[in-house]
Amino acid sequence: MDQSEILHPENLANVKKGHPKGLYVLFATEMWERFSYYGMRAILILFMTKALLYDKAYASNLYGSYTGLVYLTPLIGGYIADRFWGNQRSIITGGLMMAIGQFLLFFCGSTFESSIQLSTFLFFAGLGFLIAGNGFFKPNISSMVGQLYPQGDRRTDAAYTIFYMGINVGGALGPAVCGFFGDTGNPSDFKWGFLAAGIGMILSVIIFKLLKDKHVVSPDGKTLGLTPTDVNGKPIAKTSLGLMFGGLLAFAIAVIGLLYMDAKVFGILSYLLVLAVFVIAFVIFSDKALSKIEKQRISVIFIVSFFVVFFWSAFEQAGASLTFFAEEQTRRDLGFFLVPASYFQSLNSIFVILFAPIFAWIWVKLGNRGSEPASPTKMAIGLLFLAIGYLIIAFGVKGIGPGVKVSMMWLTSMYALHTMGELCLSPIGLSLVNKLAPFRFASLLMAVWFLANAAANKLSGVLSALYPEAGKPSPTLMGYEITGLYEFFMIFVFSAGIASLILFFVTKYLQKMMHSSPTLQNN
Repeated sequence: MDQSEILHPENLANVKKGHPKGLYVLFATEMWERFSYYGMRAILILFMTKALLYDKAYASNLYGSYTGLVYLTPLIGGYIADRFWGNQRSIITGGLMMAIGQFLLFFCGSTFESSIQLSTFLFFAGLGFLIAGNGFFKPNISSMVGQLYPQGDRRTDAAYTIFYMGINVGGALGPAVCGFFGDTGNPSDFKWGFLAAGIGMILSVIIFKLLKDKHVVSPDGKTLGLTPTDVNGKPIAKTSLGLMFGGLLAFAIAVIGLLYMDAKVFGILSYLLVLAVFVIAFVIFSDKALSKIEKQRISVIFIVSFFVVFFWSAFEQAGASLTFFAEEQTRRDLGFFLVPASYFQSLNSIFVILFAPIFAWIWVKLGNRGSEPASPTKMAIGLLFLAIGYLIIAFGVKGIGPGVKVSMMWLTSMYALHTMGELCLSPIGLSLVNKLAPFRFASLLMAVWFLANAAANKLSGVLSALYPEAGKPSPTLMGYEITGLYEFFMIFVFSAGIASLILFFVTKYLQKMMHSSPTLQNN
């Protein structure tokens, strides 16, 4: 789960009855969308390597490009919703585009044995529609939750907890269901996993479409998420149906082209991400109206964004190299049942639901004693948990040969520690950006945060490409030869561990640069 999808544990104790029905409409809408996304993601890398016969390095890089672009398109979709379409139209449009993407992957899974060219076209088109649709759906569904309540209503925090519970339920069910139908050991069956994901996405759209006008309303009964209007109640911008469909098709084609170019021609995405960060930094810091305190707070946002790249690039191995490991070198038999490798991607969501109340209790207890860690310290602890998780699995595989399989408890233990790290690091990121960013640069600095996550996901694919394969030359990283799984997993031990230590050491400086009360520092 990414930082926008984590349960907010401090709110678990506040969940109570009396929430508007619209909350449960949004709960179900988001749950089925996450079911679709995580179900498809669980079998994606396996489909690329077993059905399309891409080698692991190419599949990993393509996976990183896909997940990286998933974080970029919401910047465009959110802007269009705010200025032109409104939340409702954007959610339905995005949901339908993602359903089309899943069904294109289904047809890809149905044709790869007979036509490589057609299946390649369908594959990139499917990913492109998923990326574009996510851009319209993702930023708009979450923003509607708070609009269901009067300003200052104490139920709002509990509402987000219920909403995020739906996300994690979907994240747990998706890999299990899509993996059951698609990850059978027969490459021809992957299409059924994509079909299940597509059906889940259609259910999401149907639920929202049928119930939005009746239940997704403001406290005074007005329908939420309609087309933005001016002071006279007239739409800010009128868009004809033809223009809308033409624009959507052009957007999807542009995304497909960028994805294809990055995968087949030139790795352009990484350079675009770095360039975008430097351009935003130049635009912001060249503003002479910024005070010294504002500049220091903005610097904290850039620094924190830099450190989260180390976390998510290692954490997001779940959908790539760790799936290779689960498939090839993990004993997955439970009696007469062989656990599909894709099932392991349900563990993160399950552990989030289990551990969130515990972390809530810990932070509350420490807060009551006045010893709750500052936000940067929590992030450093999160990186440390991540490093320990990889250290455990590194020692679990040390000395084993290419064909030797280890207990699934190594992978399960690692995912448990990674989830603990996520609970320490993830919830504070967006909140810090919101609280530290000057109002006039709030959107740009939120873009920095999403760019950091996009870069991390792209980097996760690059690092997954270093996964060692028997019979192939050992890959190297800055002179470090990766001869086996132990050396591969130690990459993340060192990267996350060193990042954690540095963040621990600079926390006091960051706290001073935040110029804030302990409440903000502790988030």
